[in-house]
Amino acid sequence: MFTFAPKKSETMKEKLRLLSPALLLVALLVAAYFLLKYESEYLWKAQELNLFLDTPLFFRQQMVTSGWLLTWLGSWFTEFFYYPWLGVTLLCLWWAVLMVAVGGAFRISLKWAVVLLVPVAAILASNVELGYWIYYLKLRGYFFAATIGTTLAAANVWLFRLIPDKYYLRPLYIVASTALLYPLIGFYALLSALLMGILAWRLAGTTTGHIVCTAAALLSIAFWPLFYYHFVFNQTNMQNIWWTGLPLFVFDQEYASYYIPYYILVASLVLMAACYGRGHGAVRRPVIWLACQAVVVAVVVFGVQHFWYRDYNFHKELRMLRCVENLDWEGVLSEAAVANDEPTRAIVMMKNLALFRLGRQGDEMYRYKTGAKASDTPLPLRMTQVMGRSIYYHYGQLNFCYRWCLEDGVEAGWRLEYLKYLLRCSLVNGEDRLARKYIDMLKHTRYHKEWAERYEHFLGDRKALAADPEFEPILHLMPPSDVLASDKSLTEMFLMNQFIYYNSNDKLFQEQALLSALWMKDIQMFWPRFFQYAASHTDQHMPIHFQEAAFLYGQLEHQVDISNMPFDKEVVQTYNDFMQMAQQCAGMSNEQMKQVFYPRFGHTFYYEYYLVRNQKLY
Repeated sequence: MFTFAPKKSETMKEKLRLLSPALLLVALLVAAYFLLKYESEYLWKAQELNLFLDTPLFFRQQMVTSGWLLTWLGSWFTEFFYYPWLGVTLLCLWWAVLMVAVGGAFRISLKWAVVLLVPVAAILASNVELGYWIYYLKLRGYFFAATIGTTLAAANVWLFRLIPDKYYLRPLYIVASTALLYPLIGFYALLSALLMGILAWRLAGTTTGHIVCTAAALLSIAFWPLFYYHFVFNQTNMQNIWWTGLPLFVFDQEYASYYIPYYILVASLVLMAACYGRGHGAVRRPVIWLACQAVVVAVVVFGVQHFWYRDYNFHKELRMLRCVENLDWEGVLSEAAVANDEPTRAIVMMKNLALFRLGRQGDEMYRYKTGAKASDTPLPLRMTQVMGRSIYYHYGQLNFCYRWCLEDGVEAGWRLEYLKYLLRCSLVNGEDRLARKYIDMLKHTRYHKEWAERYEHFLGDRKALAADPEFEPILHLMPPSDVLASDKSLTEMFLMNQFIYYNSNDKLFQEQALLSALWMKDIQMFWPRFFQYAASHTDQHMPIHFQEAAFLYGQLEHQVDISNMPFDKEVVQTYNDFMQMAQQCAGMSNEQMKQVFYPRFGHTFYYEYYLVRNQKLY
């Protein structure tokens, strides 16, 4: 028998036909690579700000609003970001399933499979655009919710497409499927109904049948949310019943720009439904077809890049926060040492905390770049949301750590991070029964059981707790007495005032009180703290920055005789050099002087006192 080789042109067309599916695989691999390369700490933080418990009670708690399946499954999958590579792998697998579901629902031909990148890119953009919104999100399972919801909506449309056009089965299916799916996936069930109402006009059937399908879709969208609101889910606000399963980017106002990826997602699916059945012919002009493929890819890449939140300080804060969580103080300083931008106050405070824990703040505090750059976000951001709980905890202000965990838990939902701090605060306060409750809850998580079991050993054992490297410094820094106060959400200012105005015989507390006096540049409060510190540290060398402040204040006001104080020669010489240069730079603005003085004196308290002014706190 003879066989005939395919024509060269047919072979080329077959290869071209497989180009689009290959692009989909490459796109998923590229997305995974960039997520792991640039957003590993961000995704790890996402699981810390998530909570999934394998208990019946937790399951029932999700069922109080429509869309509960999204939040329950989304929270479960978010757990896997504990290992970012694993979470990203699962997310990309979900996106592969999503593309199959959308392709099957709208019968996208292989040669145009590249258009399936658009809904995936929109969801990717919604995940990486958040920035500081990650601290304010109230939708559980946010990072998987849109993917799961869209996949189930597309699968429902795919089933609808297979139903024959007789006995009004299609409109009945629209009504029944929307009624079934709305409690589970909320908004995405209504989106599915809309897509079926549009797709009906592209399927074989009568005009009457098409009209009935569209009417069934519109009535389902209007009726079922109202029905469930009145008879099942009465904890949802009336104005939100059509949007359950979607995030609400509302704080002091609505931030509409964060919804744009969702608009693109819906628009792409509607367009696919409206164009159903097109594009199945042969590729007649490969050049034009390739150009179209290139345009789709370029638009997708540009769109994702546009929405991807790239802020140097935000990502540095995340890395430093993880180091703080792991008590890796050298890691905090390694991050602080590399400063390609003016740091935020959160970065400066974490750096100071690390130096304090290592006993080096009095000598090295100004050797790192300082600043008060505003966070790159339209939100009225407060440090209490970013790292206030952690800072309060490590500086012994347990009441305020506990308070913010409770308030944020009530406002935005309970999270792993909150439970962890509530547990540790309870242990330090000696509230073992309360600590036991939090331990038992954390034992029902996937990756934090061992963490909870470590702290379980401290129950009823105050000696072991007092000797632990994490708790021992905290016990020294706790205020001598409980007082009713308010931090007014100004974490740094509140902390400094707490230390400077309290008297304590504890050496570690005295050191922090003196450091607070330097921060406040309060000469009257500095001297009593300085002498108290000196009297209790006679066997130690006086840290450089404390000497600089004492010498400077002695020269400024002459209220204290410093002539007999054993200042280091370097301290005196640096002061004289600073003042000499100040005379040479007379007439310069503050900003001009900062640029001139920083290379030589930026590591001194002299520079801090004279040239660092009007730092904004938040």
